[in-house]
Amino acid sequence: MSQTFIHPTAVIEDGAQIGEGSHIGPYCVIGAEVKLGKNVRLHSHVAIAGDTEIGEGTQVFPFASLGHAPQDLKFKGEKTRLVIGKHNTIREHVTMNPGTEGGGALTQVGDNCLFMMATHIAHDCIVGNHVIMANNATLAGHVHVGDGAVIGGLAAVHQFVRIGTGAMIGGLSGVENDVIPFGTVIGERAWLAGLNLIGLKRRQLDRDSIHAIRHTFKDVFGITTGTVASRAAEARAKYGHVPAVDNLLSFIETKSRRSILVPRDASAIIDDSEQA
Repeated sequence: MSQTFIHPTAVIEDGAQIGEGSHIGPYCVIGAEVKLGKNVRLHSHVAIAGDTEIGEGTQVFPFASLGHAPQDLKFKGEKTRLVIGKHNTIREHVTMNPGTEGGGALTQVGDNCLFMMATHIAHDCIVGNHVIMANNATLAGHVHVGDGAVIGGLAAVHQFVRIGTGAMIGGLSGVENDVIPFGTVIGERAWLAGLNLIGLKRRQLDRDSIHAIRHTFKDVFGITTGTVASRAAEARAKYGHVPAVDNLLSFIETKSRRSILVPRDASAIIDDSEQA
């Protein structure tokens, strides 16, 4: 294991914990409550404050700001946390804020994620593993992002929205409602356009499971009679025994502050069946 390196221009307050083998580059500023795991690399000019924990092997690039006070007018300096997992890549000018008392006091990021330049994770967000956020993508407060989701450049996600596992959000999309697992979302005011079949295949789902998800998608979102909830119940009776379908329908059935995002025109939803 490599030795710990701290550049002489770095400012590290008393009490900060620096993991073995970590590299602290020039002009970094690290607060007293910060905890860095093993082999964390701060390239230069990184500012980390508050009760912030960063897991093993994570890299942070210049001018990232992690753990500073959330951009919430209700925040009055209460004790809250930011926890970032292992082996993440956090690029230039990324900002991540800790939680707020009213939102659970925790912002949490999983492992093996890529946060490209100037992405923002607001207070009380929960972000899963293997998530990718492209340049300038933004999460408002209390957003939940499932494992393997991809959020395109300049996309903005409304507070309290849930982004399901494996969902793909197109660039410049304004996402105001919940996105189903493996849903594909496009549009300035985003709508549900289809399924992320590439993401399904990358998770090594078998052909029968992918077809069951596709049929469920069409049954729930490809018709306009009844409600989303009633159509989901009918789909569960037919396909609920398939684990991937059960996951999708459970997402729809879970209570949420936001509605489920639906197609702009149910009769014109993208048919990806030939790709499966």
